[in-house]
Amino acid sequence: MAKPIFLPRDISWLSFNARVLQEANDKTVPLKDRIRFLGIFSNNLDEFFRVRVATLKRMHELGGVPKKANMHLEAYPIEILNELMHIVLQQQSEFDRIWVSIQVELRKNKVFLKNDRQLTKDQRNFVVDYFEQDVRSNIIPLMVESIPEMPYLRDKSIYLGVVMRQKKSAYKQKYALIEVPSKSLGRFVILPNAGAETHMILLEDVIRVNLPYIFSYFGYDQFDAHLFKLTKDAEIDLDNDISTSLVEKMEKGLKKRRKGKPVRFVYDKEMDSGLLNFLSQKLKLDAKSSIIPGGRIHNFKHFMDFPNVFPQSKKKANAFIHPELKSSLRVTDVIQKKDVLLNFPYHSFGKIIDLLREAAIDPDVVSIRITAYRLASDSKVINALINASRNGKKVEVMLELKARFDEEANLYWKSILEEEGVKVILGIPNMKVHAKVCVIKKRTGNKTIQYGFVSTGNLNEKSSTIYSDFCLLTSNRSIMADINRIFFYLENPVTRKHTLGECKTLMVSPVNMRTQINLLIDKEIKEAKKGKPAKIVLKLNSLSDTVLVDKLFQASAAGVAVSLIIRGIYSVKRQVKKGQVQPYAISIVDQYLEHGRVMYFHQGGKDLLFISSADWMVRNLDHRVEAACPILDEQIKQEILAILKIQLSDNVKSRILDVNYNNIYVSSQGKKKIRSQQETYNYLFKKQLQLNSETSSN
Repeated sequence: MAKPIFLPRDISWLSFNARVLQEANDKTVPLKDRIRFLGIFSNNLDEFFRVRVATLKRMHELGGVPKKANMHLEAYPIEILNELMHIVLQQQSEFDRIWVSIQVELRKNKVFLKNDRQLTKDQRNFVVDYFEQDVRSNIIPLMVESIPEMPYLRDKSIYLGVVMRQKKSAYKQKYALIEVPSKSLGRFVILPNAGAETHMILLEDVIRVNLPYIFSYFGYDQFDAHLFKLTKDAEIDLDNDISTSLVEKMEKGLKKRRKGKPVRFVYDKEMDSGLLNFLSQKLKLDAKSSIIPGGRIHNFKHFMDFPNVFPQSKKKANAFIHPELKSSLRVTDVIQKKDVLLNFPYHSFGKIIDLLREAAIDPDVVSIRITAYRLASDSKVINALINASRNGKKVEVMLELKARFDEEANLYWKSILEEEGVKVILGIPNMKVHAKVCVIKKRTGNKTIQYGFVSTGNLNEKSSTIYSDFCLLTSNRSIMADINRIFFYLENPVTRKHTLGECKTLMVSPVNMRTQINLLIDKEIKEAKKGKPAKIVLKLNSLSDTVLVDKLFQASAAGVAVSLIIRGIYSVKRQVKKGQVQPYAISIVDQYLEHGRVMYFHQGGKDLLFISSADWMVRNLDHRVEAACPILDEQIKQEILAILKIQLSDNVKSRILDVNYNNIYVSSQGKKKIRSQQETYNYLFKKQLQLNSETSSN
């Protein structure tokens, strides 16, 4: 099989996770954040196996080469699986090395993570008491040898595989499993005060200490216990029974997901070989399964919440209120006069909540329409919408039940909203609604006023503090008209297919975004061939649509200055013809997750700029409802362009993306160091001071 023309998206994604690992290895990053990056790496990898590895394995079982829209040569799934498993094992070794070095740093900071064999007498007594009071009632040991079939094991849990023996006999032994109840109790237990030192223990080690008490009635006197975890296929198969609703299908699909096929089995490499063979047989693991030996600790995702036991280092900069909204009593009044761009996490997300709360109590507001994809667990957005409904407003929420890993949460929100009289739209078969839009309608006398927002990110208060996103607050009539067209379509997608195509200002997937992007790139190519200035700047999470990647390479070859800021997947072309120039591509991984999507096209000096919910992937452009919004306010346009310039100048946290995916940092040698997230904060904060100064002088 010939080598693929484009770097497979899954290999490219692993390169992104390697950048996360680089942050954990960076000694200039605060120690708590380095541990957090290890947790992020682990959580990312879990999801990668649940989704992408599971998909590749299913494709391999079906046979053949995955079809691509442009029919470019692609690798067989088994070839990609073999390559990615090689990379995963390399990254796991690097992860283990970094964790060892971090433990050395922890000890230097007088923080000690102790295991069950390292406790003092007082600490052991504390652990025994803690187990009796808090842990015992949360565990149910499973005597797996006496059960005909292996019981259901949870996908996101960790388990202790226990081997019980008697000193007097090498033959008498028994196996048991214990699910570690980290969800209800947390993973970390702080041990009694050790002077200036902080000692802690993991919950699984608390259980290890108490194994003789748990199994005392069996008469065993030797115990070995090692961690393992399963990762299962996260695909939800929805049946085609037309007599069942989407909600019923989702509920049924979620139950099936819990029993999904294992796609990875990770275990402590010190595990008893007999127990390992027993588990492999019972779980029906075979040569196709990803069986990965690891260290003593698994589910490092919990380390994202490592206890804050470190001396306060440099204080994190707080989000601030956008200067245009600071002096006004009502957000509504401001955006009816001018557009406002919120840039999270630098600007406070609270003003979105304020906007919805104002609408909820405004006697002139008649309706609120909003899309929701991923919501906070204690969502203030939902609370505001419920209050609006209670106050007699017509509230309509497009709630995407198929948002991966948020399906159960969104089913819960559906129930809550409908109980309060909110109209909930549940999406479209075989298509996700990923656009982030809102339109609020009010009537004052005979006058109808509409305002709202278009965002690149989710309406989630928690993620808004760690995800970098743009949200345009606007009352622009043409934008509001298009948002209404989107909702008109969503209310009845079967009979109103034409509505999306009638949008005049927004680019909307799946009807015209791809076409319009192609036209915009073609225009840049034409300008470049005439010897005129031509420029494209893209900021995306992922760029894997090979048709558009090829188009960008054509543009670069024609002389268009193409600059790409891609956080994650970048399916770069493996080979470039002699004399051609690859687009300049970087990735920024830092304290915040770069999530905002921006598209800039020079267009003969017109400077067209859009913010978007869509990445340049086949799924986003052809199989989702997405929205890209033009920035029409000149000041806001210049602000976003200034931020893009800062990011393209980053020489501290940016890495060069190329076919070798080595993640080499952009060099700062002989230059002023520019860390773009820090510089963006400084830029926006300075703008706030300037506006405040102008306001006070007036």
